[in-house]
Amino acid sequence: MLLQRTVAAIGRRHVARSTVRRTLSTSIARRAAGSGNVDPSKAVQSSDTRLKKLEEIRTEADLLPPGAPPGTVPTDLEQATGLERLEILGKMEGIDVFDMKPLDASRKGTLDDPIMVKSFGDEQYAGCTGYPADSHHTVWLALSRDRPLERCPECGNCLRMEYVGPDVPQDPNANGRRNYDEPKTFADYVRPEYQ
Repeated sequence: MLLQRTVAAIGRRHVARSTVRRTLSTSIARRAAGSGNVDPSKAVQSSDTRLKKLEEIRTEADLLPPGAPPGTVPTDLEQATGLERLEILGKMEGIDVFDMKPLDASRKGTLDDPIMVKSFGDEQYAGCTGYPADSHHTVWLALSRDRPLERCPECGNCLRMEYVGPDVPQDPNANGRRNYDEPKTFADYVRPEYQ
């Protein structure tokens, strides 16, 4: 009787292990690869030889990945495409492709010396948290090529958009924008350079 209780207690405490060590999906992937054993270190070395450097990228087709060898899980570098791949290749070479540094918060921008915001597009949104930093809630300012200078209504901080994108003429009907006059503000009547 004591032996039966002991066996039952031990059986409850130990978790039964599965006899199958890998799932069906990995078994199928390994079988489709042709060989049962794929060496991941060799797979990484073979994909690294097909990588292009940042200077070699000329067209969008250059941003297509080589892909992972069959039977392995692809890394971000092997499967990323487009702008994500461009960013990863830039980070590998120590280049910040999209210039993700925060804006200069060590001073307050003025009309004569505003805080510069670089943009590749026709419009850019910038958030002002005040000067000194975090002195008010974030106020989002819309900067555009038509109106590159904006002033925060809370603290008076001035931001100017510097367009660094391709030199193409600005299409007034692009991106669904309409040709209409902007509403007048108090700054339009005080000083014309506030516009």
